[in-house]
Amino acid sequence: MEVRAVEITGSGVGDAPVLPDLLGQVPADEEIASVTADGAYDTRGCRDAIANRSADAVIPPGRNAKPWKKHSPGAAGRNEALRAIKRLGRTIWRRWSGYHRRSRAETKMNCMKLLGQKLMARDFDRQTAELQVRIAILNRFTALGIPITRPVG
Repeated sequence: MEVRAVEITGSGVGDAPVLPDLLGQVPADEEIASVTADGAYDTRGCRDAIANRSADAVIPPGRNAKPWKKHSPGAAGRNEALRAIKRLGRTIWRRWSGYHRRSRAETKMNCMKLLGQKLMARDFDRQTAELQVRIAILNRFTALGIPITRPVG
């Protein structure tokens, strides 16, 4: 898993409003199969942005979530997740939907932190460049560690 989109914001900006911009960084001709995120991303804006990219949103609705009216692109997927959770239970839904794989992204972010907890640069543009370098290093490490498998015979 490589980092394909980055948005660097100040502490006053939440995660969910930035998701559409992150999806916009992936070229439109490149397919996005699914977007897995925690419950903070269970918003119309996030789900609609994911649906507009023809991707599946693997986002758990809140415990007291109600179905959405079907007038938005992301409503159908969310309502289906609600039905599945009601039918299967939240634990089984996590396995069935692939939500449990979210830990891979969390692990990747932990690797980012291993490259340094603090930024050395003081101005925002240089901090951005510093983070871009760290991401490039992390993606290179990932590429070096992925084996190439070929059939023999």
